[in-house]
Amino acid sequence: MPHEPQPQAPDELDAEAVRTWSSLALAALGRAREDIDAINVYPVADADTGTNLYLTAESADRGLTEAFPGVTDGTGATSLSEAVRAWAHGALVGARGNSGTILAQLLRGVADVLGAEQADRAEHGGLLARALTRAAEEAYAAVAHPVEGTMLTVAGAAARAGEAAGAAAGTAVDVARAAYDGARAALAETPGQLAALGRAGVVDAGGCGLVVVFGALWQALSGQEPAAEPVRGRAVPVPQPPDPCAQEDDGPAYEVIYLLEASEAAVGELRERLDGLGDSLVVVGGDGLWNVHVHVDDPGAAVEAGVVAGRPYRIRITHFGDERRRARGERAQRAVVAVVPGEGLAGLCAEAGATTVLVRPGELPAAAELLDAVRRAHAREVVLLPGGAELRAAAAAAAEQARAEGVRVAVIPTRSAVQGLAALAVHDPEGSFDEDVVAMMFIEPKKQKTDSYPCATSGYLDHDGTKGPVLQGRARVRRPGRRRARRAGRRARSDLRRGRVNGLRRTRSG
Repeated sequence: MPHEPQPQAPDELDAEAVRTWSSLALAALGRAREDIDAINVYPVADADTGTNLYLTAESADRGLTEAFPGVTDGTGATSLSEAVRAWAHGALVGARGNSGTILAQLLRGVADVLGAEQADRAEHGGLLARALTRAAEEAYAAVAHPVEGTMLTVAGAAARAGEAAGAAAGTAVDVARAAYDGARAALAETPGQLAALGRAGVVDAGGCGLVVVFGALWQALSGQEPAAEPVRGRAVPVPQPPDPCAQEDDGPAYEVIYLLEASEAAVGELRERLDGLGDSLVVVGGDGLWNVHVHVDDPGAAVEAGVVAGRPYRIRITHFGDERRRARGERAQRAVVAVVPGEGLAGLCAEAGATTVLVRPGELPAAAELLDAVRRAHAREVVLLPGGAELRAAAAAAAEQARAEGVRVAVIPTRSAVQGLAALAVHDPEGSFDEDVVAMMFIEPKKQKTDSYPCATSGYLDHDGTKGPVLQGRARVRRPGRRRARRAGRRARSDLRRGRVNGLRRTRSG
C-alpha cells in the first residue's frame, strides 16, 4: 500500500521528511512518466527514461518502506541517517537504465551527508545544501565521460543554487526552492548544450525527471505543491530510424546492467575494461555493492568483466533494436523470456535473442520481476521458461497478468537451465505459436535408467564398458524412455487438435 505523506512542521528535515519526499517523487514521476518517455532522445532514443526513473524511484521507496516500517506507521523511531541510507540502497539495487543509475548515485550522495552529519534545525539549510552538492559531485564521478546538457548538468545547477541559498543562511525550505528553480532554469538550456536535443526540439528527458524530484523535495519541506508545467517538446515527434533494429550513430547494440559485489580496487579496473568495450558507462555504489551500466556490442564480454571483478548478479541485457521497436509502438510477434541461474548462461540466452532474468542462489525472482521481463520483451506472444519448479507459481502469476494486458503467454515448465537452453535451441519464431510451444516442451525424454529393466532378459555393455540399451522380449533392443517420449508426443498432438496447448486455447486464423 502506497505511503500517504503525513503533515509535518515546515522546514523539518527528518526521517518523515525523507519518506514524504520519496512518496511525492514517486507519485510525480508516475504522472510524468509518459511525457518524459516521449522526449527521450539521448543517449539512445528508446523512449524509456521516464519509465526507468519511475522504476528506480519505486525500488527506492520500497526499500525505505520494507526496511523501516516505523517511518510510515509511527510504531518505531527511525533516524534520519537510517531513512536516507535505506532509500539510497533501495535505489541502488533497483536502478534501471542510464538515468535511473545516475539517480541512484544522486540519492547516495544525499545519504552520505544526511546520514553522517548531525545538525540543529536552524542548520538544516546548510546541511541540505551540502547534501545536494555531494550528490552532484558523486553523480559526475560515476559517469565515465560526463556530457553537458544532460541530467548531470541539471543536478549541478540545482546544487549550486542550493549552496548559494545555504550560504545566505537560508532554511531547508529556501535551499530546496532554490535547487528546484535552478534545476528548472538549467533544464531549459539543455537543447542548446546537446545537439541531439536541439535537433529534436526537446529538453533532456533525464533532466526533466530530476526537476520533478527536486519539486517533490520542495513540496515535502514546504507543504506547497509545485505548479504543473508542460514538458517542453511533448508534442514534438522524436525522430526514429526507419529500421528499428538499426544502430544510431554506430552506437553499441546492447545495454547491460548488473549488480556487483566487489572491492573498490576491482571496480576501478572494471571501469577501465568496460570503457574499452562500449560507452554510456556508469558505475555507482560503494561499500562492496555496485550497480554497473554500460552500452556494448558484446554483452558476454561485459558480463565476463564483472565476473573477473567480483560477483555479478541480477544481470539485465537489452537489445536496443527491441527497445526502439517498442518506442515506435511496434511489438515483435514472438519472444522468449528465460530465467537463468548464471551470468554466462544469461549472456548465451541474450545472444540467442531471449530476454533474461538472472537468478542468484537464495534470491528467487518475484512474479513482478517476471512480468517486467515479459513487458520488456514487447511481443504479442511470449514463451516463458521459468527454469525450476520453485518458480512455476510466480511464472503462472506473471503470465496471468500479462494475458490480462493482451499478451499471449505460454509457460513451459522447464526444470533446469539446461532444459531452458535446449528449448531455446528448438525455438522457431517463424512457426505457429502452438507448434513452437509443443516443440519446446518435448525436447528432453525422461532420464534413462542405467540398470536393466525388470522386463529385460539381460543388459549389455557398449564397447567402452558403459551400459547400453536393454534386451527385451523377442530379443528387440529398445532404448529406455523412447516409448514414453512417443506417448508424450501423441498427447501433445491430441491437445493441439482439440485446440489446447499448455492451458491456452488456440485461435483460428482468418
